[in-house]
Amino acid sequence: MKKLEAIMEKIKPIRIELAEPTQKRLDNLTKPRGSLGRLEELAKQIVCITGREEPKIKHKIIITMAGDHGVVEEGVSAYPQEVTPQMVYNFLRGGAGINVLARHVGARVVVVDMGVAGDLDPQPELINKKVAYGTKNMVTGPAMTREQAIQSIEAGIEVVEEELKNGVDIIGTGDMGIGNTTPSSAIVAAITGADVAKVTGRGTGIDDENLKKKIKAIEKALEVNKPKAEDGIDVLAKVGGFEIGGMAGVMLASAANRIPVFIDGFISGAAALVAVKLEPKVKDYLIASHCSVEAGHIITLEWMGLKPLLDFNLRLGEGTGAALGISIAEAGIRILTEMATFGDAGVSEAIA
Repeated sequence: MKKLEAIMEKIKPIRIELAEPTQKRLDNLTKPRGSLGRLEELAKQIVCITGREEPKIKHKIIITMAGDHGVVEEGVSAYPQEVTPQMVYNFLRGGAGINVLARHVGARVVVVDMGVAGDLDPQPELINKKVAYGTKNMVTGPAMTREQAIQSIEAGIEVVEEELKNGVDIIGTGDMGIGNTTPSSAIVAAITGADVAKVTGRGTGIDDENLKKKIKAIEKALEVNKPKAEDGIDVLAKVGGFEIGGMAGVMLASAANRIPVFIDGFISGAAALVAVKLEPKVKDYLIASHCSVEAGHIITLEWMGLKPLLDFNLRLGEGTGAALGISIAEAGIRILTEMATFGDAGVSEAIA
């Protein structure tokens, strides 16, 4: 808990005083004012986050965290649990969707075992932060202990702290865990107060019958565990997942070090809710890369006041949307730092 408390103390407000001078520079570039829309907004936000007038985005990482979930016993997923470790090995071999998109945008993928239900073969590229062999079935009791919830968050903090040694300019969050849309829906319902049916989707593609099972399982889990909405750790412990806690830790540590964080889809959104509950200032360091087709994602983003960059009907996870978002952020920063001003280019400005 000491590590978590120390990192939360370190989180300061973004440097909003840099917004005005950044806007003035953007307005003086060789284009009509505001004509590059969200690219300009992104550039300004990243300046305020980093505290640098001309930030660079050179060192890009996607942190993909894996964990299993006891609630799969309730028939909430279309895929068996053994897919989780199989996909972790796929990440490590460079063959998954996130690997392809990370290569496309020039980012490294950092793979973390937060709680896969089995032993993974040790590999140099695999970070082992396993809290336990998957969570317990939240329908019958808490998914994890409070101590395990804190451990998962602090593990995420440790991953970022280790990566800082290599230099990090921007971070994307990603996930892998069969069944993890179920705890994510439970977290969203618990924190936002939204109806379970409205925040529960089909995940990996379950049919109508299994969707009903999934909704009932989440409703039962909330009834049995009674998570306290005002306590992010309590919500995580009772109905969350180890990879969700890990991503919340990544977000907290990134904010503490003034690093912009691109959150991916629904599971990353649930982790963001936990992080924001723990320290509300984190919200201003988060950038929503896209809006997932998962039913609860838009509710999650609206609750935090975040506007997604993309709406591409994505629902893969892994950090795929975050990778695309990072490429857009880099474009925005390049506009700010490389585009000529009217004076530099000898171009006449608009007639007053």
